[in-house]
Amino acid sequence: MYPRRFRKTPEAGSNDFWRSTIALDKRSAKSFIRINDRIRAREIRVIDENGEQMGILPPFEALKIARERGLDLVEVSPNAVPPVCRIQDYGRYLYEKEKSERAARKKQKVITVKEVKFSVTVDEHDYQTKKNQAVRFLVDGDKVKASLRFRGRQMAHRELGYAIINRLIQDIGEAGIVEFMPRMEGTILHAILAPAKKQEAPKAKPAAPASAPVPQAQ
Repeated sequence: MYPRRFRKTPEAGSNDFWRSTIALDKRSAKSFIRINDRIRAREIRVIDENGEQMGILPPFEALKIARERGLDLVEVSPNAVPPVCRIQDYGRYLYEKEKSERAARKKQKVITVKEVKFSVTVDEHDYQTKKNQAVRFLVDGDKVKASLRFRGRQMAHRELGYAIINRLIQDIGEAGIVEFMPRMEGTILHAILAPAKKQEAPKAKPAAPASAPVPQAQ
């Protein structure tokens, strides 16, 4: 006979405990942070909830102190020797961590590629409008894909399309730089322009001290 496998079931009235434990475990797995009984090191460096050093302790002893204070033991630096753990509220720790990550993401500039389409038969007014649009995109920090589609017999006059795209590159001037030179892909000629890097203004040189007046002979 195969040995029976016994599964421990929660006692009556302990549903709240199991729900909170499952939620805590899901958050731990998501952030890959060891807490409480999951800390496997033989000894750890412990910091209390006030940021004070408590020295090097066995994990079970540090966990006992954390539970007496109604807090968790959180491994904050697993690669240190020994690992560094902090006594703190784990839920609040996750909240502060996610808050700081959101703030960091907001500060990041997301660069998108905006497309400006031309045709071989583009007139001057339409060209100027699209050129100004491309300049505005570049000034805003976005990349620009300038594309021109050849239709039918226009493929026999590709030099006209190259002339339009090259003119655009020249007219944009210092607002952008060419990331990909004009090239053909099927029936479409395109080039990629990127925002020009802003140069820091040169620092003003300090003024030279005025020379002391030479005393006149009496």
